[in-house]
Amino acid sequence: MENVQNLPIDIQTGKLPDWLVDRRHCSLKWQSAVMVIREKINAAIQDMPESEEIKQLLSGLHIHYFHCLRIVEILKGTEASSKNIFGRYSSQRMKDWQEIVSLYEKDNAYLAELASLLSRTVSYEGPALRKQIAKAQQLQQELSRRELECQSTAADMKERYYAACRQYGIVGENVARELQALVKDLPTTLEETGKRAACLEDPIKLYAAFTNFVCDWSEPVLPMLSFIQQKGNATMYEWRTGRAPTVIERPVVEEAPPDTVTEEKIDWGDWSAGAGTEAVNSGITVKDSVDWGVTLESGKEIQDTGAGGIDWDESEPAAGEIELVDAGTDCPEGIARGGDALSLLESSQTRNQFIDELMELELFLCQRLSEMSEEGDMVAMSQFQLAPCVIQAQSAQRVQAMLADVRRLLEGLTSLRMQHLFMIQASPRYVERVSDMLRQKLKQADILVLKRASLAQRRQEALEEQANLEPRIDLLAARAKELQKLIEADISKRYNKRPVNLMGVHV
Repeated sequence: MENVQNLPIDIQTGKLPDWLVDRRHCSLKWQSAVMVIREKINAAIQDMPESEEIKQLLSGLHIHYFHCLRIVEILKGTEASSKNIFGRYSSQRMKDWQEIVSLYEKDNAYLAELASLLSRTVSYEGPALRKQIAKAQQLQQELSRRELECQSTAADMKERYYAACRQYGIVGENVARELQALVKDLPTTLEETGKRAACLEDPIKLYAAFTNFVCDWSEPVLPMLSFIQQKGNATMYEWRTGRAPTVIERPVVEEAPPDTVTEEKIDWGDWSAGAGTEAVNSGITVKDSVDWGVTLESGKEIQDTGAGGIDWDESEPAAGEIELVDAGTDCPEGIARGGDALSLLESSQTRNQFIDELMELELFLCQRLSEMSEEGDMVAMSQFQLAPCVIQAQSAQRVQAMLADVRRLLEGLTSLRMQHLFMIQASPRYVERVSDMLRQKLKQADILVLKRASLAQRRQEALEEQANLEPRIDLLAARAKELQKLIEADISKRYNKRPVNLMGVHV
């Protein structure tokens, strides 16, 4: 019997309310009784004496039976003046709380409520708080990872921006202004390129001698390359006439406004829908020097009254008409005006011809270098016994040096930076497109920086939420330990002070 007295009673916390009902310590309808008690507690706490301890008891998460016992003990001191000769209190406060304690003790409703409160704390409230803390921690890790991604991507976008600026040869502080400044220096750059073309004399002579020897080619080769090699980056006027201009009047390039509709400036006249019996007015004025295959006499109006004829009228062009003027027309002798004032490397047509001839010379030198490396046999040597001295005197090292000079010139004109500069010169609106493209890269980087700041703020909010939840976990664990001790002591008294262990009380 003594051994049985020392055996502990182990109860699983989650099954404690059912255990109390099965052992008939509590009624099966204890919940309805507790609901009535809770209503009375809510009414009683509306009128309480000024006591610091009572305030602390009422400020708890849940007022249970043992709190009510302590309130009754406090009221015995504060309501002592209302005690009559029979030992009863006439104070309504004391009567209300004594009634609440009595209802709690009926059918041990307080024990069932404590068991339910402990079970709910361990099974639901604790895990829910733990889950919220784990979610806040996971959110912090995710936001931290995304912050690093935004920071890395923003740095990459800025690096791309500055890399693109380096390709254009600008710093990137004011893209449009820097690009326009580059175009202003373009004529000087092309002038230097024309001066460097002077080193092409020997390669051109070698190419001309080789073509004449092998193909019996009598016409001049590489005309544009030869001209620039001798004259430098001369004007179109000198290339066309063979004489250097005395005065150069460069054209003024005006940037068209963004909203200009150029189509409205063109008047094509009215095209007849008939059988061609009506004249077609083209609205085009032609100067005397343009050869259209029709004899035009200055100052006279030529009309063709036949079917489908064209009325050429040299009167002043109407607004919106296109005036075609040949290069150099109406210009005094020795004055380069309009397109004639451009240099050969500024004009796209002659520049492309110059680049084509440079490529042609490069391919010749590459082929010649390859052939010279294979001319070790007697047959190959005998083929050039009758060749001019300029061909026989060349060595592989000399041809290699010529090829390096050609490639340097070619690279200087076909580099990505030069291509952009030529496009900017040809179309002022290209500056706007390039500026928008570069600004877009920088804007994306700025957006990522702002997004990173937003993610950092959200991560700080998640950290603050975790900091607010952790004290609640500690408070919940302390309440669970308190309830565990109270329930174990109460059940132990019912079994002759046998030790009682509530299992699984972990918050």
